[in-house]
Amino acid sequence: MSKKIIFMGTPLFAVPILKSLYQNGYPISVVYTQPPQKSQRGQNINKSPVQGIAETLNIDFRTPHYLKDNNEEYNYIKELNADLAIVVAYGKIIPKNFLSLTKKGFINIHGSILPKWRGAAPIQRSIMNLDNETGISIMKIAEDLDSGPVSHVYKIKIDPNHNAQEISEKLSFLAAEKILDNIDEVLEDKAKFTDQDHSKATYAKKIDKKEGQINWNIGALKILGRINGLIPFPGAFFNFNGERYKILKAEIGNGVGKVGEVISDKLEIACGKNQSLKILEIQRQGKKPQKIGEFMLGSQIKKGTIISNV
Repeated sequence: MSKKIIFMGTPLFAVPILKSLYQNGYPISVVYTQPPQKSQRGQNINKSPVQGIAETLNIDFRTPHYLKDNNEEYNYIKELNADLAIVVAYGKIIPKNFLSLTKKGFINIHGSILPKWRGAAPIQRSIMNLDNETGISIMKIAEDLDSGPVSHVYKIKIDPNHNAQEISEKLSFLAAEKILDNIDEVLEDKAKFTDQDHSKATYAKKIDKKEGQINWNIGALKILGRINGLIPFPGAFFNFNGERYKILKAEIGNGVGKVGEVISDKLEIACGKNQSLKILEIQRQGKKPQKIGEFMLGSQIKKGTIISNV
């Protein structure tokens, strides 16, 4: 196959798509990914998952800190004379002047049912919003964020017991399969792209760590959506006696009580709207994750305790 393809991606979500293209004979001329990041303590340098797989597959990769006004990368891609660029959660805006540097443009695999949830955190926002479904959209990249015409949308149901990490994995493997159904159509100019209805667009802003703080007043369903939507990062949490407790798994209960009150010896907590939440798995600050039965054996959080929103 004589085609030249550029792949741009960074997180684990993008890895199965890159592997699928490579294993099915699509020639990846170069991979673009975000540069390695220092760990929080600055002791380690962490490569992106996509850089890791590019190295394993012996594919050339580039890690520029930015593309805007970057003449070196502009000229590199121009001289490459590639047929197509495929972008999957790259994490950087592709400048307008780059979009004409490949013969068939730039296509993006986006983790939502566009035009809903354009932006940085579509999977998390769909779960936190208690959506019943999500999916992937295969689209052409345009100047404005996630606004380009769409060729195909593939949907999955959101199980209320599944968290963002699990849904992300499902969508990633779905994308790895479906890109193979679409790439030849794009390369052969047979793909049909339809403009989005921009009036229906919603935006999935980047997740802020502060959003993990649980407010027991809002009702158990919304709290559960927050817990599931914020796995693995930053996680939904509450504070008790100066320590942070991250809730890893929960389900809707059937008890009632004062908001924030522990109403059972298995850590069922009363919420707003006369609802309750049963904690199933929890992680105390600095400790390993625990099933709730094990956790409650030595916990200071007992039935009748009031857990505040602060």
